[in-house]
Amino acid sequence: MQTLAEHILAHAATLPEGQPLAAKGLLHLGERAAVDQALSRLVKRGRLLRAGRGLYVLPVQGRYGERPPTIEALVERLSAQGGETVVRSGADAANQLGLTTQTPIRQVYLTSGRSRRLQLGKQSVELRHAPPWLLVLPHSAAGEAVRALAWLGPEQAGSALKALRRRLPRSAFEELVGVSARLPTWLARSVSLAAHG
Repeated sequence: MQTLAEHILAHAATLPEGQPLAAKGLLHLGERAAVDQALSRLVKRGRLLRAGRGLYVLPVQGRYGERPPTIEALVERLSAQGGETVVRSGADAANQLGLTTQTPIRQVYLTSGRSRRLQLGKQSVELRHAPPWLLVLPHSAAGEAVRALAWLGPEQAGSALKALRRRLPRSAFEELVGVSARLPTWLARSVSLAAHG
């Protein structure tokens, strides 16, 4: 007969890489106190990783041994599981779009959920609550442009928009112009000037 810990590991093995486990999602296997205790023991034995308060993930078996799941996989699964929007930070978006050569030191994502910090081994990621306008057009080039422009600020927005107009596909730039009414006044004005200038 399998122990509770073995049941938890068997369940975790069926999940995609980075899919977080929470005690509340395992109550079909046992009582809450027993599930909490089993999760804690599995972390102590190195069979599970604690990713944050009440969140656990299964290490990935690689060619060179075990490794934590990627931060990207964890964030993507957490977003899908919790129904929240999670996107890259403005600094990361600006770097990806070639608007800055600065590479962010810390991994930061913007979220419609609560702010929190996640830890995967030595990797740390911060989820920061953001206003709805910063989360428009998630996972699109136009949305990345909004976040990059917000990070760059009013002083650099004009020159950045000229570069974006050349770099982005026409449809993505039109999508950016299409959401300008949802943006703060300074950014909406900059987008409008770039579109009609």
